[in-house]
Amino acid sequence: MGKGGGMSQRPLWGQQTELAIDNFPISGETMPPEFLKAMAQIKAEAALVNAALGVLDASMADAISDAAEQVIAGDHHDAFPLDVFQTGSGTSSNMNMNEVLATLAERTLGRPVHPNDHVNASQSSNDTVPTAIALAATDAIVHRLMPALWHLHGALERKGLEYADAVKAGRTHLVDAVPVTLGQELHGHAAQVARSVERLESTLPRLAEVPLGGTAAGTGINMPAGFAAAVIERLADRTGLPLVEARNHMEGNAARDAMVETSGQLRVLAVALTKICNDLRWMSSGPRAGLAEIRLPELQKGSSIMPGKVNPVIPEAVLMVCTQVVGNDTAIAWAGASGSFELNVQMPVIARNLLEQIRLLTNATRLLADRCIEGFEADVDRMREYAEGTTALATALNPYLGYEEAAEIAKHALKSRTSIRAATEARGHLESGRLDAETLDRVLDPLRLTRPPGRREPPLA
Repeated sequence: MGKGGGMSQRPLWGQQTELAIDNFPISGETMPPEFLKAMAQIKAEAALVNAALGVLDASMADAISDAAEQVIAGDHHDAFPLDVFQTGSGTSSNMNMNEVLATLAERTLGRPVHPNDHVNASQSSNDTVPTAIALAATDAIVHRLMPALWHLHGALERKGLEYADAVKAGRTHLVDAVPVTLGQELHGHAAQVARSVERLESTLPRLAEVPLGGTAAGTGINMPAGFAAAVIERLADRTGLPLVEARNHMEGNAARDAMVETSGQLRVLAVALTKICNDLRWMSSGPRAGLAEIRLPELQKGSSIMPGKVNPVIPEAVLMVCTQVVGNDTAIAWAGASGSFELNVQMPVIARNLLEQIRLLTNATRLLADRCIEGFEADVDRMREYAEGTTALATALNPYLGYEEAAEIAKHALKSRTSIRAATEARGHLESGRLDAETLDRVLDPLRLTRPPGRREPPLA
């Protein structure tokens, strides 16, 4: 068995990969598979375009492209052993790919294929590596993360409709506030998810603007006319992604601002998911000494010592994902600022962190939808009891008795441990005729207070 992952007379990789293996024994973490697939896609299309432009003969181009298609299909994965923490341009990983494809193509052709002169023709690490990162990230967002987010959105909307009339105490500052419905809260959560999709969509045009064609320093040296446009068009056709050539190749080669921006939008999503998961944890707290408004699915034992304990394991797992995503964003921002003149020199760590963010958020949002949102049950009676007992109901008396008197009623109810209705009666407002019983019942109906007259219900997010 060769070091490259197959029965062969030598490893699939060559000297430059061997040097990088020796130079960077740092983390043991290799470049993300999404990045390697994207790099192979670039090489496959670049070879065919080079043939059309007369840079390569057709048989060599076909052999290189066929070799790349093997990598795209998931073959030879152990032929890419390089550590994430390597040369900041990603040149080591580019040469690893070039050497592997050259070896595979040689075996097909029976004649030499050079990793630089042939596989890397019309290219540089400085334009192919950031193009591969952008291609991989755009693909993961469009084809995996966004569908996962809409899946979570749908679960929240369905649960919101199920509990559209389930009135509960609102809370601001973790203090009792005027009533809301559980459906309203869940529709609010769904809207957060939908807004996160909108933010990602607004970022895609810049993320998908790829710098292929800038070659070494953004000037396009050693690239034949039409090469970049043709390769990018072929990549867009094969992936269905909105890839376009960089409007300014100096910026395209030197800066990774669109990746920093995309990471920032993923951080916003993590913040939104944190809010949603913390709300779920608060509402499910108890069952005796907490809010106990909802019951999350019981997925596993919650304690190794306390029998019968059920923990909010899915929200907690998602919260840890959110913590990691925010940490990755910090790393990406710092890496994005780490370049001088014509090149950013922390591209591998950007690739690692950006693609991990997308992968974690994709998996976590589907898990949250399927194993938490879809299966939780609300204690409707308990929620209504909280809503009817909150002193914040006194807010509804403001138009009839004024703010100051409503505040005194709230204080009276709290001190005497009675309802707002009972406190209103105790302070003589029915007896004086300022309010009648029918009006008081209507005014203090907690469900009615969630839908004041004249307020338009917002559309579903």
